[in-house]
Amino acid sequence: MTTISAEQIRYDQDHIWHPYSSMINPPPAYPIVSAKGVRLKMADGRELIDGMASWWSTIHGYNNPALNAAAHNQIDLMSHVMFGGITHAPAIELARKLVDLTPEPLDKVFIADSGSVAVEVAIKMAIQYWHALGKPEKHKLVTIRNGYHGDTFGAMSVCDPVNGMHEIFTAVLPKHHFAEAPQIGFNQAWDDADIASLKSIIEQQHHELAALILEPIVQGAGGMRFYSPHYLKAAKALCDEYGLLLIADEIATGFARTGKMFACQHADVIPDIICLGKAITGGYMSLAATLTTTKIAQTISTGGAGCFMHGPTFMGNPLACAVANTSLQLLTDSDWQPNMQRIETALKQGLGPAAAMNGVAEVRCLGGIGVIELQRGVDSAKIQKMFVEKGIWVRPFGKLVYIMPPYVMDTETLNQLTSGIIDVLHSYLKH
Repeated sequence: MTTISAEQIRYDQDHIWHPYSSMINPPPAYPIVSAKGVRLKMADGRELIDGMASWWSTIHGYNNPALNAAAHNQIDLMSHVMFGGITHAPAIELARKLVDLTPEPLDKVFIADSGSVAVEVAIKMAIQYWHALGKPEKHKLVTIRNGYHGDTFGAMSVCDPVNGMHEIFTAVLPKHHFAEAPQIGFNQAWDDADIASLKSIIEQQHHELAALILEPIVQGAGGMRFYSPHYLKAAKALCDEYGLLLIADEIATGFARTGKMFACQHADVIPDIICLGKAITGGYMSLAATLTTTKIAQTISTGGAGCFMHGPTFMGNPLACAVANTSLQLLTDSDWQPNMQRIETALKQGLGPAAAMNGVAEVRCLGGIGVIELQRGVDSAKIQKMFVEKGIWVRPFGKLVYIMPPYVMDTETLNQLTSGIIDVLHSYLKH
């Protein structure tokens, strides 16, 4: 279908829930009929430069010939087969690629179907690990405020209880421990006082703590905050000292988004469990993975259950795995490090002028992430319309106007994207 009718738009508004939207006064949903490269084509023929990479995922652009071919080739063989008692080449090769890409000793792979599920799996791994060691009392988690880990119940329980979009569920969620969020920025001078809150909780509660879970270096939906690698290094040292596992939620940051293949590498930290997703298939379909060590996997497997207690229907989906294999090959075959430096430079130059605007609190960029933090929250519907009229797709939330473009976006197009943002903010902040 190459067009969308007015009747279909009305049906959408009357019947379809979009992310974090109201059914009483739904926000506008812009009709897209196709996408190619870094552009989305609207039903009226206009094109939008996509600054969001479909929420961090479409790193190779839309309609990528290699990814299309991978999907076509696999769908002719089998699009899905149950993973219970069956295996297949796409899953085996994906596991091999993930083990090769991630640091040792992360070598056991659980292939799931979404980022939230990858976090659920990580939490269950940590709890089952301690249970198998005869320490069932170690079943709580500690995390840092301003974090976001997904929308399912286990994931919600470690999202910021105030800023994490899930506060109305507080009464029914498991209770975990929340340390103050890191305050020292990515390039700022380190002070041990920044980790005092986390240190205090771990010192006092380590007997019941299974793991520390956090987003390394970049806190995404909790505020697009970049914090010091020294914090992450100190947090790992605390985990080692007091017997906690470290879960790194790299669903948003993994696969080069921060300028390193994984954000943990900014601090030379190796987690005990890592969650991966989003960019893994180049934005073609939902897939995620949770990796852990042989030690943790064998301990879980020798526990009372005798196995790891999780198994989604679409686990190891062959179609998604085949596309993921090609996506990861495209990434690793490319000059991704200088490319991410190019993108970071363009973002800094293009978004930098916003720092001088009245109403702007800060501009910050890291790798393929550019953030303009305003002093007040935006009228999302109003500013979104202004961006669309400018020919760019940017989806702000709260006080944040941010972008994380596809890695294949050339510098000229990046400049069009950032200059469009600056033009819109000039106009928006005047009113």
